[in-house]
Amino acid sequence: MLTGALIGPVLAPHQGEAPLLRLFWLPVYAVVAGLVLLRFKTIARSWPAVLAWACIVTLAFASKYWSIDPSLTSRRVIAMIFSGSFAMYLGATFHGPHLPRLLARCVFILGLMSIAMVVAVPSIGIHSDVNAGMWRGVWYEKNQMGMVMTAGATAAAAWAASEDRLWKMPLLTILLCVLLVLATRSKTSLLCIILGVGMVGALWTLKRGGPALGVAAVWMGVVAGAVGWWLWTYESAEILAALGKDPSLTGRTGIWDAVFAKIAERPWSGYGYNAFWGAESTPALWVRYQTGWLVPSAHNGWIDLLVQLGWIGVILVGTIVGLTYVLTLLRLPTAGLREGFWGIAYLSVYILLTFSESVLVSAQSLPWTLCLTILARAAYREPAFDRVALAPRRRGAYQSGPRITADCVDGRPILHARRR
Repeated sequence: MLTGALIGPVLAPHQGEAPLLRLFWLPVYAVVAGLVLLRFKTIARSWPAVLAWACIVTLAFASKYWSIDPSLTSRRVIAMIFSGSFAMYLGATFHGPHLPRLLARCVFILGLMSIAMVVAVPSIGIHSDVNAGMWRGVWYEKNQMGMVMTAGATAAAAWAASEDRLWKMPLLTILLCVLLVLATRSKTSLLCIILGVGMVGALWTLKRGGPALGVAAVWMGVVAGAVGWWLWTYESAEILAALGKDPSLTGRTGIWDAVFAKIAERPWSGYGYNAFWGAESTPALWVRYQTGWLVPSAHNGWIDLLVQLGWIGVILVGTIVGLTYVLTLLRLPTAGLREGFWGIAYLSVYILLTFSESVLVSAQSLPWTLCLTILARAAYREPAFDRVALAPRRRGAYQSGPRITADCVDGRPILHARRR
């Protein structure tokens, strides 16, 4: 449901407000409420994440008092609360490789469904508008499929690099995700999938290669970053042309100019959470008139957040995302290898994605939900027995036997035996 697959394109093909579509979320909300109550004590261990998320929810709820569409803002805040609650549940309950494995399997199934839709119902599975010939699978449009496939490929790479020691199913999932991203012809999704899978591979190699390789890799990364910044500063038009993009980023710069004109009227408060791009929104109608087409969003997460919640929202969310990244980095030596470096890899992909797509503080969105999930994982206070080695009582005993370790899942230890 968070990926937006299948149900939306069938029931609301024009991406409008569909009362029937809302009914599909009611049982999902009931399940989320039950999961939160069932794992309430476990979720409480991530209380800093819950507190940070509550600050965002409070600001979004307060914005209904100055929103240009208070009823729409109120409905979307409710949806935001449930999706955020599910994120807290995922982050606090699933540790180690469990969440990347679950996510990779889910995306693999959606990928197979997309291929089936392209073959069986090409009117839904393939674009026939300005993006004619590009695959969109079981989603509204190609960029949505690209975002989901990127999440799946990154999770599959982390699954392969984790302590599960599996590689066949993760490799098959990565190949399927890459194939579907190529079929969308989305340059942003292709760049994100390279970043996500590449980061997992690089971090796994550094972990296995020792400190000398780590120093060399950091040096090469700094040099590559500096060269990339210099090239983008002086040769951005040529880089965009090589990627098949025009300097206006497929019309995005025109949208941003029009939206900033409206932001100037409400720089600190914004127009209310999720209210600006409504069908009857006067400011949005003005932007659409200026650009000459039915713009659905700003195609930039930070600009969309700015137009909704103003600079207060941008500063608050930017601070929380930045702290999440730092906390996830600090946990790499202990939890990174266990989960295959999924958290830091996907968070890097997500931050890159925010500059191209409106995926910040979304009411019902997989990328934002996974970002909150990583926040909950980073803030989770692990029990003392979360990762312990049960040593033999006397020296020399069990030298040829298994080494017993314990993982924590939902606050309870699960024992694993590994041969020395």
